Amino acid sequence: MDVTILSSDLESKTQEKVTFPDPLIALHHDLRCELDIVDSLIRQRADSELVGRIADIADHLFQAGGKRIRPILTVAMARLFGVEGQNHLNLAAAIEFIHTTTLLHDDVVDQSRQRRGRPTANLLWDNKSSILVGDFFFARAFQLMVATHSIESLLVLADSSATIAEAEVLQLARLHDIDVSEDVYFHIIDGKTACLFAAAARVGALIAGASDEECQAAKRFGHALGISYQIRDDVLDFCGSSQSLGKNIGDDLRDRKMTLPLIRAVQTASDDERKFWKRVIAKGKQNGQDLEQAVDILHRRGILDRVQEEAINWSESAKRELMTLPEHPLRDRLEWLAGFAATRKS
Repeated sequence: MDVTILSSDLESKTQEKVTFPDPLIALHHDLRCELDIVDSLIRQRADSELVGRIADIADHLFQAGGKRIRPILTVAMARLFGVEGQNHLNLAAAIEFIHTTTLLHDDVVDQSRQRRGRPTANLLWDNKSSILVGDFFFARAFQLMVATHSIESLLVLADSSATIAEAEVLQLARLHDIDVSEDVYFHIIDGKTACLFAAAARVGALIAGASDEECQAAKRFGHALGISYQIRDDVLDFCGSSQSLGKNIGDDLRDRKMTLPLIRAVQTASDDERKFWKRVIAKGKQNGQDLEQAVDILHRRGILDRVQEEAINWSESAKRELMTLPEHPLRDRLEWLAGFAATRKS
């Protein structure tokens, strides 16, 4: 869907029209001056005068790009509430550092070989370097948070960091368990994905002086957006395009992760299908035809369609939370983003 928006500054009087294919590109355009500062902060703080490997890994990661959706949420929400100063930019950079840390650590845990269409840092260097550089980025995140002198924002992001780590351990503990429940699945994605989306939106509102009620609505928006985003990721892992996603299709199956489509496939499995899921996930005995067979089961039973409906429902919840916030052009962009999260191709 193409949407026409005002170019450059949303509050300016210019009426130049620009058409964008998706909301992330539109938001990057609308917020480009502030996002450029965030990017500069990230690159400055990711550097190390003493250790060249830190700079090498940072260059590799940030040259790969990325959607920057979490910093966008912080900056957009802060602008929506009329932020003054630049503390929201420090918070946006801190959130991206936290997110990058989780990616580095995840790739080690999952033994991943590709991210954003490029070799992972642990593949190019080693696991030890990835873990330690991730720790360095995490420390940089807290330096940026402290620089805002906002104890409330620091508390939100500190709590979120603990929740993310807890969810990582929960996922590891239930890895390869074909009888994992949907409740456990949602605890995991609440912590691994939705938590940081919620924190990004909440601290943007908080640092701009929004009321407690408005900050909670911003948090609920970010949380619902993150859940929708992750469920859509689960669907795309079985029906997306490797070129669009920048990673291999079927990675969740190969990594034996019980995502929502797989949980529901096991719940409704015939005896033969259960034997198949037990072999490929619980026992890890996989062959070249297993992904095709898994996709066939998911399509034949209509599981991917029903899981996709769940992503859309969470997207609608995010939109409802937005409607309680002040009217603003950026609120419209974020509403578009909520719909896009559940239907995107990458």
